[in-house]
Amino acid sequence: MSTTSISLPPTIPTPAAHTAPVGRTARRRLRITHHAGFWVTAVAFIVMMAFNTVPTPLYALYQQRDGFPTVMITVIFAAYSIGVMVSLFFAGHLSDRFGRRRLILTAVLVEVAAAVMFLLWSSPEGLIAARFVAGLGIGILTATATAHLADLRRIARPAATLGFAATIAGVANMGGLALGPLIGGVFAEWIPAPLVTPYLVFLAAMVAVGFAYAFVPETVVPVPARDREPYRPQRVRVPRESRAAYWAAGIGGFAAFAITGLFGSVAPTFLAQLLHQSDRFVAGAVSFSVFGAAALAQVVFARLSTRRQVVLGVASMVTGLLGLGAAALTVSAALFVVGAVVAGAGVGLVFRGALATAGTLAEEGSRSETTAGIFLLGFAGMTLPPLLVGVALLWLPLVPAFLGFVVLVLALILWAGPRMVRATAA
Repeated sequence: MSTTSISLPPTIPTPAAHTAPVGRTARRRLRITHHAGFWVTAVAFIVMMAFNTVPTPLYALYQQRDGFPTVMITVIFAAYSIGVMVSLFFAGHLSDRFGRRRLILTAVLVEVAAAVMFLLWSSPEGLIAARFVAGLGIGILTATATAHLADLRRIARPAATLGFAATIAGVANMGGLALGPLIGGVFAEWIPAPLVTPYLVFLAAMVAVGFAYAFVPETVVPVPARDREPYRPQRVRVPRESRAAYWAAGIGGFAAFAITGLFGSVAPTFLAQLLHQSDRFVAGAVSFSVFGAAALAQVVFARLSTRRQVVLGVASMVTGLLGLGAAALTVSAALFVVGAVVAGAGVGLVFRGALATAGTLAEEGSRSETTAGIFLLGFAGMTLPPLLVGVALLWLPLVPAFLGFVVLVLALILWAGPRMVRATAA
């Protein structure tokens, strides 16, 4: 997937009216420093994102055990993405009102509940329910953790820009998503009880990072109940003249996350059925390479301007998608892996650019809300195109269904990419 990036625009400062004074926060009991809290938040972000992709190489084991069709894998995966979108729509923006810590600790509790569900209810119906619950937690987590990292960095290093926080948020998001399939592949291939042990390990890890995160300083002063506006679901307030640029960023994010959705769901099936590679560790490693390339690209090219990152990201996505299409036609495992890595690098840069573009359009005091809107569109991309592939496989052979996905995502990124570049041009 969930699964995310993946960064925060470095040009939007935290509104002063919503930021807790450093002195007041420092006096609170049992609080660690903002600098240490930054890294605790990043680790918690990584662990929870990894938990949400650890099932990727395990789906084939569930399928072998229960005998369900490939479309069920995409339904299980879609349940996660739908959970993310529901959560983003109803709660992704609430940390601007109630504070970052309260929302992230809620996300930890939800992810712990999902891990327990995986352990106790492993039928296909249980997997759908557990993935949906896990998605709810990630929907709360993504925009909130991204905003909290920026807040903590600004307070710990007032003279520094937010570019470092943006990069770490991107690495935590995509890096966590990358580690999950690799860890799941190790468990699937070499560790006893592979449908139980990974969830026990991550359950313990999430309890540990949740406990540590409880001592991270809050950076937002919650709005008193008497001063709060009535609750409303997600809404993105963007000036009318900037809406076209915002939608271009959202469609770019949609296309980028569609690729992560494919490699989080049916790519192992593609490897097994077309390329005759059924090793579960290899399946996990290929998914790892996509998410890992997305995270690494954000680090390697962090010093480039947002505009150059978007140009490079669009070019990488287009090149990688063409490579994946060629791999399907020529039945080439090597070309498939190369195309996946190149496309993955583009995913990281395009989604980082999408958030940066949207962030420059955010109105005062609505950073988390605007970020949540882009994540909402991104996870829609993670849901719909892979689900369409799964449904198409009921009637079409694997290659035409896969090529249809490639054509769809190519069309989206070729439409959105130039508009994103124009929106970020200096």
